[in-house]
Amino acid sequence: MSATPARPAHGQRALDRTDPEGAVAEAAAEVSNWGRWGDDDVLGTVNFLDEGKRREGAALVRRGVSFSLAQRFDMDGPQTGWRRRTNPVHTMLDTGLDAERGVQGFPHGIGGADDVISMPLQCSTQWDGLGHIFDHGRAWNGRAAGDVVTSEGDRVTGIEHMAPHLVGRGVLLDLGRHLADGELPDGYAITEDDLRACIAAQGPTAQVRRGDIVLVRTGRLARARREGWAGYAGGPSAGLSFTTAGWLHRTEIAAVATDTWGFEVRPNEFDDAFQPLHQVAIPHIGLTIGEMWDLDALAADCAIDGRWDFFLTAAPIPVTGAVGSPVNPVAVK
Repeated sequence: MSATPARPAHGQRALDRTDPEGAVAEAAAEVSNWGRWGDDDVLGTVNFLDEGKRREGAALVRRGVSFSLAQRFDMDGPQTGWRRRTNPVHTMLDTGLDAERGVQGFPHGIGGADDVISMPLQCSTQWDGLGHIFDHGRAWNGRAAGDVVTSEGDRVTGIEHMAPHLVGRGVLLDLGRHLADGELPDGYAITEDDLRACIAAQGPTAQVRRGDIVLVRTGRLARARREGWAGYAGGPSAGLSFTTAGWLHRTEIAAVATDTWGFEVRPNEFDDAFQPLHQVAIPHIGLTIGEMWDLDALAADCAIDGRWDFFLTAAPIPVTGAVGSPVNPVAVK
């Protein structure tokens, strides 16, 4: 399959590639959730994920089989230094050798190991928080970006607010399997029509409902593992089309995550643009976005048993004031 240009979805006119700013402004006006949950809201669409949705998710556990959807956090990771992002650096503070040599200073022969990790919070499997992206200096719910994120961190919508909430019904949409031989080509823009067709093909358990956490598999991570990391972080990739902003809003999903570095199609669908769907989804819809999730093993299991929904727990590390967080999402079927 070869990459195709963006196609208009239901009721959506084709994009004007020369006017990204106009397209962002128009989409933002159509899908804005500013004020929907009050002026003080810090959760955005995660408000849709309530106690009922968590019970619904828990009821999906039948076999007890679980899947970690996280990449490993180590030096063999996707980052190449863009915007000073590096792979995790893991350092031992105490080792077994220290214990053997008796240099740790503990009594009665006890010894131990201890370690530390240094990494950007968005270097691998992660959530983008609501303070991660701004539109013309405005953050989620219309706040001034400078009042939200300062040198002290995100003082309003820090990722710690999400920690108790991101648990519920997950739904996997395997666009790589539905549209291709498992892997979409770089530059393929997934439209609303594609999402609808995938849901229909996968059947009733793939129906997307209010409060769901939707996972979109393109196959990009599988190819990176096979061919190497070159181009994965910041390079060309299949992803969601800018035209899906309306679908992301109308479905009232709680969050969305993909197996790609940037969630949306790259190159972006305008002549001169950088992540325009982020610019609408995070500050205007209030949508929490996950990136670099490992969906391959889960997708293979879903294809075998024909069930595409599951219990998903995906709490971020509650780093106070952070605008993103590593996560080890676990799907249980």
